[in-house]
Amino acid sequence: MRTLLGFYILCLLLGQDLADDVTQNLCFANRLSDFLPPPYSNISDSMLCTPLWNTFVLRYSENRENVMTIILSALYTTGWVGVGFSRDGRMVGSSAMVGWISKKGHAKIKQYYLQGTERDQVVPDQGELQLQKVPPVVALHGAMIYLAFQVKFTVKVPRRAVILAFSSAYPSKLGRLSKHDDKITVIVDFSKANGVTSSIQTTASSEKTRHGVIAILGWGFLLPLGAILARYLRHRDPLWYYLHICIQFTGFIFGLAAVILGIQLYNRIQPDIPAHRGIGIFLLILSILQVLAFFARPHKDTKMRRYWSWYHHWIGRVSLSFGAVNIVLGIRMANSEEDGWRIGYGFVLSVTLLAFLVLEIFRIRGSIGSPSSHTPPSFETHPSSTSV
Repeated sequence: MRTLLGFYILCLLLGQDLADDVTQNLCFANRLSDFLPPPYSNISDSMLCTPLWNTFVLRYSENRENVMTIILSALYTTGWVGVGFSRDGRMVGSSAMVGWISKKGHAKIKQYYLQGTERDQVVPDQGELQLQKVPPVVALHGAMIYLAFQVKFTVKVPRRAVILAFSSAYPSKLGRLSKHDDKITVIVDFSKANGVTSSIQTTASSEKTRHGVIAILGWGFLLPLGAILARYLRHRDPLWYYLHICIQFTGFIFGLAAVILGIQLYNRIQPDIPAHRGIGIFLLILSILQVLAFFARPHKDTKMRRYWSWYHHWIGRVSLSFGAVNIVLGIRMANSEEDGWRIGYGFVLSVTLLAFLVLEIFRIRGSIGSPSSHTPPSFETHPSSTSV
């Protein structure tokens, strides 16, 4: 959209603070009662108004029956503009209201259900939004397009993930949408929709990015690296031991930070991700047990040391396995529309597995991993081992 490009240039020329003032002024640029039909024209002046992204502005209010009136506006030239609601911040599985002005000047607005990322999986005239009897409306006033509708949410959640998207290409005659030019997920606090000033939270996409990067660094790279060094660098005693301790402790810190960020993100948007969340808590418990086991390590000459080593090894292996599974689950749920995460972690996992396979072959041949040529069975442990 040429108008949106002009807005980006305006942000660069004026600076971010002045650009923020410009977006704030969009709330007062037009009197909606002049061009929107009832009931939107009757309540528009009393609605809360929050700039969300670029020129996207959200107005909303809620009555005593928990029916929410929503008006979304944005600069418009061609194509379509949409606003979706998601339980977990993802586009897949969300329901959206999309509006556009056809080439013949006809106003169109439809609900869509996003079953997947392909074009034929964005289904028109379907969705989970409980639209009310008042018909949805789309209007073009000046350079701005307005989408107005009333919806009732079955579950009242204070903060909701709102997906904003646009495309400069028109939908097909059957209402099939073209791929979006750009999109973003923001977290909106609807808890104060009764007239008190509302606040917009940080975007879920940036929070999920930090959570994912830290989790991959901890559970996908550092902890497997520490385990590999402990298993295949035993001939460099005590170097392997100190490297193992330092790397595993660093990986534990990263893993703990990922869990904390995940809990904060969950509290913000309340996503429906029981498997990912449950495995994350399970991994946190196992990693804490590993740290405690280090401080409770018996002397290497005692009988208990053998059982401690079994426990330490197998808890570590189970943890790394579940860590890899949970990273894959997180990528699928949080970034299903992007290939970068799959490719990035796929590369890290492939290199890790390849390194393990090659080093294991050398270990079996007696080339590495033990100061002697004797290769113990996989369940035996080195007397001074603390490897995962």
